[in-house]
Amino acid sequence: MIALVTGGNRGIGREVCHRLAALGHTVLLTARSPDAAETAAKELGGDIVPLRLDVTSEEDITGTAATVTERYGRLDVLVNNAAITYDTWQRGASADLDVVREAAETNLYGPWRLIQELLPLLRESAHPRIVNVSSEAASLTNMGGGTPAYSTTKVALNALTRMLAAELRGDGVLVNAICPGWVATDMGGPGGRPISEGAAGIVWAATLPDDGPTGGFFRDGRPLPW
Repeated sequence: MIALVTGGNRGIGREVCHRLAALGHTVLLTARSPDAAETAAKELGGDIVPLRLDVTSEEDITGTAATVTERYGRLDVLVNNAAITYDTWQRGASADLDVVREAAETNLYGPWRLIQELLPLLRESAHPRIVNVSSEAASLTNMGGGTPAYSTTKVALNALTRMLAAELRGDGVLVNAICPGWVATDMGGPGGRPISEGAAGIVWAATLPDDGPTGGFFRDGRPLPW
């Protein structure tokens, strides 16, 4: 199985790479910095291949697709993990919309472009899976104020998840949004649960059986309200 993970050099993404490799996947660990990707791949060991990928760069995305096509001819798992701007300092009523736009480039348009570019490779897989790493902050049911850039872009990612799940069902592509929970990472800050627990739900979605769910929003394998 060939899996590509964005933002794989640290935090949850790094742990997902480690776990998928342990399951026997060839893992393409991507990061904006080629040095960071290389270092993480060496430290983790196993069948992990470092690649430079800034999801806001169309050139990087097309280059990554070309590399995967040339080396493997297919992609089995895409984990859209890279995200920025947990903007706890902002409120929706006064948000800097430039900050929101910048967040959308990474949190929404990046995964969207990447899926479009890699879809032909996913269609070559016998068991294609797309995992969009989201957050309960995107749940409209439970939404309050604050973190406008992060929350609205993750809401949009959830919407994209639903659309793609419906459109790709006939191709056998399972597409799900996963909330890892509040995890102790650089973005999440101290006090959250262990990274291993946050990564487990993402790996679950990446390795679903063919009759598994699609178009869902989950944490720890259990549905969350939209």
